[in-house]
Amino acid sequence: MNKIEEQKLQEEFLKIQKSADFYGLDCFKTIFHVVDFETLHELAAYGGFPSRYPHYRWAVEYEKLNKQYRHGLMKIYEMVINTDPCHAYLLLANLPIDMKIVAAHVLGHNDFFKNNYCFGHTNRKMLDEIANHCARIECHISKHGQDKVEEFITQVFSLENLIDIHSPYIKRYGEPVKTEGGDDEEIIEIPTLKGPRRYLDRYLNPEEWKKEMKEIIEKKKEEEKEKKIGMKIPEEPERDILLFLLLNAPLQEWERDILSIIREEVYYFAPQGQTKIMNEGWATYWHSKIMSGGEDYQKDEPAPLATDPEIIDYAIHHSGTVASHGYLNPYKLGLAIWKDIEARWNKGKFGEEWEECLKKGGYEDRKKYDKKIGKGREKMFEVRKMHNDIAFLSEFLTDEMIAKQNLFHFQKYGDFYVIDSFKANKIKKQVLFQLTNFGDPIIKIEDANYKKQGELYLKHYWEGISLDLRWAKEVLLKSLALIWKRPVNIETVITEEKDLPAPKTHPEKPPEFPGFPEKIKGEVMILRCTPPGKDGKYDYNEKKNGEIVETKAII
Repeated sequence: MNKIEEQKLQEEFLKIQKSADFYGLDCFKTIFHVVDFETLHELAAYGGFPSRYPHYRWAVEYEKLNKQYRHGLMKIYEMVINTDPCHAYLLLANLPIDMKIVAAHVLGHNDFFKNNYCFGHTNRKMLDEIANHCARIECHISKHGQDKVEEFITQVFSLENLIDIHSPYIKRYGEPVKTEGGDDEEIIEIPTLKGPRRYLDRYLNPEEWKKEMKEIIEKKKEEEKEKKIGMKIPEEPERDILLFLLLNAPLQEWERDILSIIREEVYYFAPQGQTKIMNEGWATYWHSKIMSGGEDYQKDEPAPLATDPEIIDYAIHHSGTVASHGYLNPYKLGLAIWKDIEARWNKGKFGEEWEECLKKGGYEDRKKYDKKIGKGREKMFEVRKMHNDIAFLSEFLTDEMIAKQNLFHFQKYGDFYVIDSFKANKIKKQVLFQLTNFGDPIIKIEDANYKKQGELYLKHYWEGISLDLRWAKEVLLKSLALIWKRPVNIETVITEEKDLPAPKTHPEKPPEFPGFPEKIKGEVMILRCTPPGKDGKYDYNEKKNGEIVETKAII
């Protein structure tokens, strides 16, 4: 890109920023970087950051992105990260119209990062923090060797989904208190009286009285310790397994530091998974508004930035973004819901009067209903601030919206997948179900001293998502056993999910199949794994309903 093209691009960015300001977007300062596809893939492999600590995970992701791009299977147009100032990386190969689209899209993301409550706890200086993480881990590598450090990082990566995504917003317990004087020595603070002069201290707080008070405090602490001996650890089931390991696992200081680094980064990225549909829909709405003016364009608004020669290319690229690709497209669904919110609150389609119209009015009454209150944009900004995907879809994915989006519920029918329901409540329930806990099974630590032998006992809370037994055996239990250095157990429920029989001919109208009930009774299975012995093998066994059904050594 020569200087003239770069200057012209900067002018377009300024126009886009002015349009965003006019519409009320509240963004961090945005810094645009135009990079080639290899640099952009490197950034994407690193999670959007220019540098990360050494690990083969980044190389694998980079190679995957490069191959997909070279074979025409995927193209990344931009990358934007949640920092202040906000850094955005645009692909050098983008057409001029693409540059404008993605720049407007970036400002939508920027506004969302700054104002949505899910991102409120995140570190806005994460660029510096990531660089600090790199330096710390490289220091550990220089002391302990790359193989040893990288192997431990791999073990922690395999547990990175074992967090409590609600913990940043709920204080479940106090932070651990650091004491001075070493690990075993504790400084006991004795309450004293403060006099107007230092020389009076020996009269107000005599040494004999201080000694007596110290003995009383020590006695009380010993009594508290004795009470805690018989208590269960943790007192309540703990969902944030990474935090529990950080506080209680027998780790060396360098291992504890790496665990804290990875946990911090997992919580930094978690809000992006919690708001994927909202965030992408919001950014798509604003790039559409800024580039084309939208369906409700007013004369007093800034002129659309897609020029007459560019409008066809814009329409093609925008339609590609919101197209259906055989899966639930977050850009398409998010955009449709944001537009529906704007239209409904502009026309007053909410509240008791609207609910009454839905119950008693006909199709024409609902279609013509318009109070012209014009609160659509105001409601959009309110929702953008206070919702995540689950709350967003729960409140605004209406039956009418489901019908408009042609959503349906399907399941396996012999060797085929067929549509089994168009019922809105069933479809909505399934969508929300997939978003809960990112679609991962919910696992909690029940007991850290199982059978009084220091074993770790976890429980899989079955809520419709089965535990992948192969992952549990080969990844979860092995990694936990290495970190905990004692046997690890996990309890789960094995359910029989039988496929429906294959039809001889494809039915024109498949029957309504009964879905799984809320709770399925099945066999209780307990998987147990011990840390590796000298031969490097883990002892593993399975219990079903209390009886051992399999015992073997795994590598």
